[in-house]
Amino acid sequence: MHALASKNPAFLNRELSWLEFNARVLHEAEDERTPLLERVKFLAIFASNLDEFYMVRVAGLRRQLAAGVLQTAADGLSPAEQLDLIDARVRALIARQRHLLHAVLLPLLRRVGVRLLAMDELAEDEHARIDQFFEAQVYPVLTPLAVDPGHPFPYISNLTLSLAVELRDPESGEVRFARVKVPKSLPRWVPTGRPNSFVPLEALIAARLEALFPGMEVLGCHLFRLTRYSDLDIQHTEEPEDLLAMIEEQLFQRRFGEVVRLEVQEGMPEHLRALLLDELRASEAPEMAPLSEREVIAPGPLLDVSDLLGLASVDLPEHRDPPFIAVVPSELRDASRSIFDVIREREVLVHHPFDSFGASVETFIESAARDEQVLAIKMTLYRTSGDGAIVQALTQAAQRGKQVAVLVELQARFDEINNIAWARTLESFGVHVVYGLPGLKTHTKTALVVRKEHDGIRRYVHIGTGNYNTRTARIYTDIGLLTCDEAIGADISDLFNSLTGYSRRAEYRRLLVAPVNLRARVLGLIDRETAHAMAGRPGRIIAKMNALVDPECIEALYRASSAGVEVDLVVRGICCLRPGVQGLSDRIRVRSIIGRFLEHSRIWMFGNDGQPEYFFGSADWMPRNFDRRVEVVTPVANPHFQERLQQVLDVCLEDNRQAWTLQPDGSYVQVQPGPAGERATHRILLRDSWGTHRDTAAWPLPVSPLANPKPAGRPPSSSMAFLAIPEEP
Repeated sequence: MHALASKNPAFLNRELSWLEFNARVLHEAEDERTPLLERVKFLAIFASNLDEFYMVRVAGLRRQLAAGVLQTAADGLSPAEQLDLIDARVRALIARQRHLLHAVLLPLLRRVGVRLLAMDELAEDEHARIDQFFEAQVYPVLTPLAVDPGHPFPYISNLTLSLAVELRDPESGEVRFARVKVPKSLPRWVPTGRPNSFVPLEALIAARLEALFPGMEVLGCHLFRLTRYSDLDIQHTEEPEDLLAMIEEQLFQRRFGEVVRLEVQEGMPEHLRALLLDELRASEAPEMAPLSEREVIAPGPLLDVSDLLGLASVDLPEHRDPPFIAVVPSELRDASRSIFDVIREREVLVHHPFDSFGASVETFIESAARDEQVLAIKMTLYRTSGDGAIVQALTQAAQRGKQVAVLVELQARFDEINNIAWARTLESFGVHVVYGLPGLKTHTKTALVVRKEHDGIRRYVHIGTGNYNTRTARIYTDIGLLTCDEAIGADISDLFNSLTGYSRRAEYRRLLVAPVNLRARVLGLIDRETAHAMAGRPGRIIAKMNALVDPECIEALYRASSAGVEVDLVVRGICCLRPGVQGLSDRIRVRSIIGRFLEHSRIWMFGNDGQPEYFFGSADWMPRNFDRRVEVVTPVANPHFQERLQQVLDVCLEDNRQAWTLQPDGSYVQVQPGPAGERATHRILLRDSWGTHRDTAAWPLPVSPLANPKPAGRPPSSSMAFLAIPEEP
């Protein structure tokens, strides 16, 4: 069976499609055109992505298998069939990762002076330095744990490195087993004193085991690592009295999730693998799927490759992408003008990271906090940097007596602990914090500022595709609108009232809101293009998103294609639609773009018989976004803004450097420059001094995919992606 095969020929499997996405991330690490340290970064991201995939998606399939579920998705594959296909694909990807790291990247790093050293490679003075570090900082925090009838197999936390140690008692001759945890509180890569040279922490501990087991003979030690189920099991059968307390309890329980993967170091003896498997099976609840050899993976000499992100940050700027500096939107460059005066005069469309997040969105919230005429600020926060300018501005606004209400989504996966911490900080400053709606995640990116002006109350709004997060705003491509449009302001007010109070609102004036009307509006827009094509008029759809999974949308797109609608989809990650299938999707083309920036914006264009309509917002085309999340998508009527959004779409459709095209069988082929001699082209939208955008296509690259690294000084493309992990796997 092909790795992306399915029993239903109309749909690709969701999980296998995600693995193909992560394979494209791995390719960025393999691609010699990528600067060396960026290749290391992408390899670390690939590994981190795979960790989360196992913690959530593989764990979910194993639970379905244990529950006897026979079919889980539109593609028709059972959990057992999916797990078998996942295992085969993962092992192939891990083989690529291992070869790339040990045969390519580590030797290349050595050539530029970055070394991961074995203990026997250290000079005498380096040994002395390492010994001092061990005695002062490592030894005090180590806790050797014996395993015998008097010492049960210890609890091993998720994604931590452990040493499985075999010992012999010299008096009795008995062989014993112990576990030593490699502490996460210490740096994984221990400096040796030589510039950019490090020893793995586990290698240092392994070399000093005699200090932990005095009088015992150390026979050997081998590294291993567990991955545990880490999703939240929140039941919304009834409204919780305290959602915050429920989330905190779930976070505590998550530490004890069942094991879904065992990674072992190359060369671990078979009897030691068997011992670990037996002990882990014995510790699992009987209703869970038992661990088998399928869950054991040996990625090579080095485990937890995601920690290589630390090596990618060494100070060698010539081996990473050149720095990128965002520009201040031209509309906001006049420091003498209030941002509210600017927005009242004309709306502002921003494209991050090319347009500065700080000079636009953060300035919007900071100005609202200081402005004496502002009465209230309301925001939805899904993932944010709690110590950033926005949170500080919200606390200052509350201290100045303004009404500040913030909806904090506690269920933002793997950000729950951070969100709880800084949400409590907001509350301590007098901010009204709401923790979301039972049964729904609040994923929308919206902010409302209510201001008293000479002609009455006016509402200022920001709607975006990205989170209010200073860090990710520098590496994610996102669209945002600053407006005081009355209808949009009224819609956002109604939305916040429904989020903080009680409401059964069934319609909005301008906005597409999930779960109220978003699904119906999207299907209606697709069907309208189908009707145009059936009537002999041109039908056209271009849609950019992170994932396309929803069966209803996919089937509607198939109908549109069959009717003659030309469909171009830019789907960064999962895509369950099969493009280019004769009689089904002949006119549908799908591409994915992976590179320096994370392609995160969701932009849709529907041709509408020559009167195109444009939309952007927070929603992907997935069942969860339509039915189980609060999402906001806004139409864009301004012709100038429509032109700019079309430019972004054109950039993605014309990119021949970072783009991949999805094939009917579910595989992806990287787009290459045309005939021999034609140069690969990066395209970038740059804002000129007059505030317009110009489309630049002048960044030449060699044709060969294994050519020289990128030329220094090449600006990043707006169709370049960065961090590969989806918001949620």
